[in-house]
Amino acid sequence: MVQDLISAGVFVLRFECLAHGMGYAFPCDPSGQVDLNRLGEAARNNYLYARAMVGREFAPPAVQPQRPSGLAADDLFHRGALASA
Repeated sequence: MVQDLISAGVFVLRFECLAHGMGYAFPCDPSGQVDLNRLGEAARNNYLYARAMVGREFAPPAVQPQRPSGLAADDLFHRGALASA
């Protein structure tokens, strides 16, 4: 199962907000590398913001399998990160 996910590249990097449990999720490879060239402008800005605010506003990111529905983890996470231009 995990090997299928790795070969399909179906992972997201989640940044969970320390204050209210919401956050951002970005498509990534199994090691957590996000391809900034594949993100739209808004998603790229959100990613850079979340990365810069780790420890202040967001918990350290975690790599997780993406849900088959296309949502990263749960319905509370911002989906703007998954929209590309």
